[in-house]
Amino acid sequence: MTPERFAKLQHALDRRQPDLTVLMDAVHKSYNFSAIIRTADAVGIQRLHAISAEDTLRRHHMIAGGTKHWVGVTLHRTTRAALAALRAEGWRLVAAHVGDKTRDYRDVDYTAKVAIMVGEELVGLSDAALAAADDHIAIPMHGLGTSLNVSVAVGVILLEAERQRLAAGFYSHSRLTPEERARTLFEWSYPDIAERCRQHGRPYPPLTADGMLASNPLIDVSTVSPLA
Repeated sequence: MTPERFAKLQHALDRRQPDLTVLMDAVHKSYNFSAIIRTADAVGIQRLHAISAEDTLRRHHMIAGGTKHWVGVTLHRTTRAALAALRAEGWRLVAAHVGDKTRDYRDVDYTAKVAIMVGEELVGLSDAALAAADDHIAIPMHGLGTSLNVSVAVGVILLEAERQRLAAGFYSHSRLTPEERARTLFEWSYPDIAERCRQHGRPYPPLTADGMLASNPLIDVSTVSPLA
């Protein structure tokens, strides 16, 4: 870990937006899943949500390029389970969907705690997600097409969210709790050591000002030997 690398990680971490997320309701294509993760990282999203009855999306997450380390993905077995979890955490649910209640995507306040819901590539959002939504939004189309690719649509909406949040000063300081910031910084800086700490039930050690380990968390002090 170089001081320059450590500073870059902190710079990105201090622009994370813990109260902005996307719920992918049965988005199955790996290239869309990966593109959404990359866009989420670009605007500072800390964690995404997705529906995966099996392990399909977990495999997609593993092919999302380098950003798989920076953006967490919470997988839910069903849409109803995901909606219940988000509601319990106080998220406002915004459905990307064309319908009678739809309004322009730029008319929504994205400085609130917002979860943008997008649906399967061919059929869109499920009935459960549409019924639960607080807002329905759409991107105006001026050509002959009726919709955008789901990952492109997410990008357009998230850039509007970023614009509003920049104007509100949300990127000017860290918005994570001190505990989450310290935990995430360690996991970004030393992902392999973090994984081994979790396996052995060891807490993460503090980091020095230049990003070095203050102590070796994988040394067994009773035997003064590395943990296997």
